[in-house]
Amino acid sequence: MEVLQAIILGMVQGVAEFLPISSSGHLRLIEEGLGWDAFGLAFDTMLHVATLMAVIVYFRQDLLGMVRSAFSRDPERAHDRKLAWLVVVATIPTGIIGLIGSDWFEGASLLAVGIAFLITSAFLALTERLSRKTLHDADQLKMPGAIGIGIAQGIAVMPGISRAGATMAAGLSLGLDREQAARFSFLLSGPIILLAGAKQGLDVALNSEPMPGLFVAIVGFITAALTGYAAIAGLMAYLRKHSMVAFSVYTGVLGFGVVLWQILA
Repeated sequence: MEVLQAIILGMVQGVAEFLPISSSGHLRLIEEGLGWDAFGLAFDTMLHVATLMAVIVYFRQDLLGMVRSAFSRDPERAHDRKLAWLVVVATIPTGIIGLIGSDWFEGASLLAVGIAFLITSAFLALTERLSRKTLHDADQLKMPGAIGIGIAQGIAVMPGISRAGATMAAGLSLGLDREQAARFSFLLSGPIILLAGAKQGLDVALNSEPMPGLFVAIVGFITAALTGYAAIAGLMAYLRKHSMVAFSVYTGVLGFGVVLWQILA
């Protein structure tokens, strides 16, 4: 049974981390609805590391170019250099919001989580209608725009607010097309997943959190990494031809269901 739980939790983390549907919200629903909270923080940390690996592998060329170009004066590397610093600037407000509000947001009630799903749905629907494709690449963003996307990502510390949805919606509102907004969102996810995983790892070490069995941990890690990679590749291909309306409908229906469940409970 533990192996099955690890597979399901790994799949949910891997898919929902990158699709605009909120991984933290889905994990809260599974853990509280089914009582699946047996693995604890250590297992959750491993799932975060797994999704980070998916980002690194899929965007390995982009990330390598950004690292090599961050302090380079080579004009041919201007694109990667600008993109690298945009990611750094956007990560700062996210980190500040996460440090200040993560404990409060993560302790929110399921009713609040349901309302957050509805907010994600509204973000996606409204931004699709108001988007204006005026920028050809994410490196054309201005620093204030990057800060705005970082703030949107920070707000997604609330379970039910999708990190991918919030950052892509912000990118669309600033003039990126869907594919470029998704690409910048995924590149931006790397540092914040790393920081979140490091914070959780520190908490595990300081609080002597119990570790899951080795085999269970490996199964969850591999599942999250593979499904995370598939989710990134699938969404990038999907957004070339389709809007985010389907995700808006999904999170809207889910949010309404959770709110109704909590009101009637």
